[in-house]
Amino acid sequence: MEKQQETGTEDIMIEINQLSKVYHLYEKPIDRLKEALSITKKVYHNEHYALSDINLKIKKGESIGIVGTNGSGKSTLLKIITGVLNPSKGEVKTNGKIAALLELGAGFNPEYTGIENIYLNGTMMGYTEAEMKQRVQAIVDFADIGDFVNQPVKTYSSGMFARLAFAVSINVEPEILIVDEALSVGDMRFQVKCIEKMKELKESGTTILFVSHATEQIKRFCTRAVWLKNGQVKEDGEASQIVDLYENFMKYGEKVLKAEEETNKEETGKETDLKTPVNQDVVASIVDVKINKQFFHTFENLEVQIEYEIYDEIVDNFLVGAAIYTKDRKQYIFGPNTYLDKIEVPNKRGKHKIRYVIPKIALMSGDYVLDVGIFSNEGLVNFDYKMGCEQFTVTNEYISEGQFYLEHEWKVMQ
Repeated sequence: MEKQQETGTEDIMIEINQLSKVYHLYEKPIDRLKEALSITKKVYHNEHYALSDINLKIKKGESIGIVGTNGSGKSTLLKIITGVLNPSKGEVKTNGKIAALLELGAGFNPEYTGIENIYLNGTMMGYTEAEMKQRVQAIVDFADIGDFVNQPVKTYSSGMFARLAFAVSINVEPEILIVDEALSVGDMRFQVKCIEKMKELKESGTTILFVSHATEQIKRFCTRAVWLKNGQVKEDGEASQIVDLYENFMKYGEKVLKAEEETNKEETGKETDLKTPVNQDVVASIVDVKINKQFFHTFENLEVQIEYEIYDEIVDNFLVGAAIYTKDRKQYIFGPNTYLDKIEVPNKRGKHKIRYVIPKIALMSGDYVLDVGIFSNEGLVNFDYKMGCEQFTVTNEYISEGQFYLEHEWKVMQ
């Protein structure tokens, strides 16, 4: 974890004090008019707090991940920070130029061409036309949308929108970069390029606020995380700890899961491809996964053969990961990857096979499933993920109790 800077007013890039956002909800449209015309000031609305008494200080160079279920207030908070929304109560102080990727196409005029929108966004950030001229080529090169840059953006696909919006945001030298689910749109190659650029900005001292439903991205990219629940700060701290708390809540607490997560749940043992993006350029894919047997005794040798194919000439920072879960997926047993283990695996065009071996599996009796994934950038960009692609059972004589066998000894003291 990066060492946080000493607290000082000059280091605070965003300061949020007692921030609340309240919406008035009416059962019927006519109730709004009745309330406005009421002589007795009768109230017809219910108050909904999208945010309630938020207090945060974000320092220069921090990378903050914001997690929470849909409706927890994440996007509302970012919109208030960027000035898109006004708070009902409290204040937000910012110190520096802000570049934000919020709702797709926000800040773009659909009738303008891509080039015209580049200048428009630059003007909104306070740059002169001359200053933007110096940046236009870098933005166009990064977006890489060809002649579409000279066409009205209303003709763009969502992927082209995302490319241009991200290219503008990161090439205007922001002191604060705000990204709200922007990396979920666009092809894999572009996601890799975005992550690399965000790393550069992070290393140069840019403060980054990052919202993503892919919590592993937050765990690996961010130094700190804030968990919003029902419009309030539930937890705030080191990224890995907060993400683990949030994921445990999602598993074992109130069942407030997104609809798409529910549809992604597949019957255990079936090969699925739930994390592989659809209708996008494929950089690499998992071809086959085989396990050496389906029934094991504790301490037996477990071997997994993983075959994958790479379609680009070379994929930098390529890694392979494997994860073992209990059959009901309520417990995550073990999940190493080749990056963490400092193992280099083939990353050039073609088919490749590697073997993952646990020489003495220390699991006790139970049913387990295996996931396999291929990634880049320390696991931030996911190329393909096979969930529950193999399952196996561990049985043994009565040698101990529990789920794992740990080396141990007994000593008689008297």
